[in-house]
Amino acid sequence: MDLSALTAKVLEFRDQRNWAQFHSLRNLIVSLNLEAGELLELTQWKSDADMAALVASGDAQEALRDECADVLIYLLLIAEQAGIDLEEAAHAKLIKNAAKYPVESSYGSSRKYLAEAGKQR
Repeated sequence: MDLSALTAKVLEFRDQRNWAQFHSLRNLIVSLNLEAGELLELTQWKSDADMAALVASGDAQEALRDECADVLIYLLLIAEQAGIDLEEAAHAKLIKNAAKYPVESSYGSSRKYLAEAGKQR
């Protein structure tokens, strides 16, 4: 299923419940961040080893999957309301990032690009 079809399913689910009235752009952005916080909460106090075990555990992986799905659903609703084609936006962002972080200067480095200085730190 592509993003357009998935968005249509999400909108159908929302509309069957008359929830569009609650889905202002601001409310959707707030809700996305609340769900991202729930995703983050799954990592609280956990090491990388703990996280690897979490992914291997059925119940914990289900919680992770559910939170990822909640984030995606809100992102789809935000993009639909704002008239953003997420696939196009992601492709355009990859092109921008490729120019900002060329392989030869970014490979294996976590340094952040400083736009104002035109360098990486």
